[in-house]
Amino acid sequence: MTQSGQPARRDGADAGAGTDEGTGTGIGIDIDIESAAFPPLVRLLAVVIVGGLAAFALWSLPALRGAQWTFPALATFGLAAVLIGWVGWWMVFSRTRFCYSEGGGDGSGGGVIVQTWLWDKRVRAADVASFKIVHWPWFQAVIAPRILLRRKGGGITWVHAADAGLLVAFGESVVRAGAGNGLSREPSSAAPASAAP
Repeated sequence: MTQSGQPARRDGADAGAGTDEGTGTGIGIDIDIESAAFPPLVRLLAVVIVGGLAAFALWSLPALRGAQWTFPALATFGLAAVLIGWVGWWMVFSRTRFCYSEGGGDGSGGGVIVQTWLWDKRVRAADVASFKIVHWPWFQAVIAPRILLRRKGGGITWVHAADAGLLVAFGESVVRAGAGNGLSREPSSAAPASAAP
């Protein structure tokens, strides 16, 4: 992300290191877009909520010390604290990246989208059977734009990005990959040909 809060974008020779003349995509440019996975307000809310829970835990510590703790109860509280901190960390530092040249680069494989998360999410455009972008611009400050990816062979992946343009660029890559593989995006005609009288 740049200092102005806009997602970092790179085209041309800078992003095309190691490719033929810095283009490598078959469409004349390298596309490399990176964005935070969640909008700034969502990340701030994650910090406030985790910080508030930690402050409440510290405030409750004298009362909790006097209680009789069993191992399962203590383990539950400890595990809850670790999970809350871990999810809060990834909400703040999760990044989403779309790179066209990684997905095949010749136009046939499309690109790849990666979101760092508790476990990294990585999907190639050529592996996507269908997708749906969910973006409510009027709620973008608190609800991150996301894309639902249905993979060929089964499986669903949600990928979040604070920059909806990143998701649109990946969607265009999926369409190009489908067209490059000979897949038709037009509905088939189900009407049989009529016989001549």
